[in-house]
Amino acid sequence: MTTTQPAIAVRGLTKVFGKLEVLKGIDLDLMPGEVLGLIGPSGSGKSTLIRCLNMMETPSSGQILVSGREVAPRFRALGNKIGMGELRRNVGMVFQHFNLFPHLSVLDNITEGPRVVLKRPRAEAEALAMDLLEQVGLADKAQAYPAHLSGGQKQRVAIARALAMQPQVLLLDEVTSALDPELVGEVLSVIRRLADKGMTMVLVTHEMGFAADVASRVIFMEQGRIAEEGSPEDILRNPRSERLRSFLSRFHG
Repeated sequence: MTTTQPAIAVRGLTKVFGKLEVLKGIDLDLMPGEVLGLIGPSGSGKSTLIRCLNMMETPSSGQILVSGREVAPRFRALGNKIGMGELRRNVGMVFQHFNLFPHLSVLDNITEGPRVVLKRPRAEAEALAMDLLEQVGLADKAQAYPAHLSGGQKQRVAIARALAMQPQVLLLDEVTSALDPELVGEVLSVIRRLADKGMTMVLVTHEMGFAADVASRVIFMEQGRIAEEGSPEDILRNPRSERLRSFLSRFHG
């Protein structure tokens, strides 16, 4: 019998800020091609967990393994572990607030990582960037600057920038929460296309309908723990616990 190794495995992950324990022993496997939806109330630990997966936050204890190799809390590799530098080349992240370089054009924002980190020739990096801009519907904005883009356009550029590093996994931390409602759909359509192509993703979201549509598995977090997990059908349409039913009722009216 053949087994597939998790793209990311988390074992006993904790995160403490001062006296506040935000993550309390998280265990999970993210399989290749899976889209994992993380839902839960504010303060439940969703964003802290996704930031730990990229080592934007250093775990207090526990392990993170990428394709079977443990991540060390340092930039360069240590022994048989990988460092944060290699981790971030393989695990891309898109934030709530875009984080584009305002002094660079859209094209230069996307090519900066491949050229500087991956040492790609400019022509190769620009060809990839233009292909990605075509995919997110913004090829005509290659020479524009972030200040001249809408929020939805900035977020699509941010997704293209993350994809330009050709990561194995894409982490998306509430990528629509800072957008005006009418701009949410254009970003979600890009994510849906990525899911259809088999991109491995972790999606922190309050868009329950979208999570139901695109996620292959959903985790409900509560007080720093995984309270429930299962298929979108089980978690979002047939919740077992009263706490999850109460949480979802806010979105169903």
